[in-house]
Amino acid sequence: MWIPPEIKEPILLHHPTRASVGYYGAVRLRDGKFVYKPEWEKFDGETFFSFLKYLRRMSSHSGRKVIIISDNARYHHAKLHKTWREKCSKRFELMFLPPYSPELNPIERVWKLTRRMAVHNRYFPSLQSVVEAVESVFNIWASGNNILIKLCAII
Repeated sequence: MWIPPEIKEPILLHHPTRASVGYYGAVRLRDGKFVYKPEWEKFDGETFFSFLKYLRRMSSHSGRKVIIISDNARYHHAKLHKTWREKCSKRFELMFLPPYSPELNPIERVWKLTRRMAVHNRYFPSLQSVVEAVESVFNIWASGNNILIKLCAII
């Protein structure tokens, strides 16, 4: 787990706090392998582009076309990475869900399960302890998981 140098450890969570971490994530439906990347700053076109390049590197050895199911967040359509997406579209493509339909996005089910397994109804003295709890669940899923296959199945 990598923590940016500008984030001091431990960050104590006192009300109100602005310290947070978010995650980009993807599940390979074939075997339930989970890939994630923490985001310490903000979700925008630049950080999403970084995640897309990371996913492409992680999946390039398979020899198969990779299709990323994505919702319509503004940063998923950023001009910053549009040309790159078009250039890679034969082997790596984003498919967008209909607008206003987050319930169709399989990754939302993964986030809900993660919250239930890692952080629900627990006290965390620091942001670092939240990150450790969440990433311990993610690391279990990193090698593939039947639960994630079923959870993300497109019916």
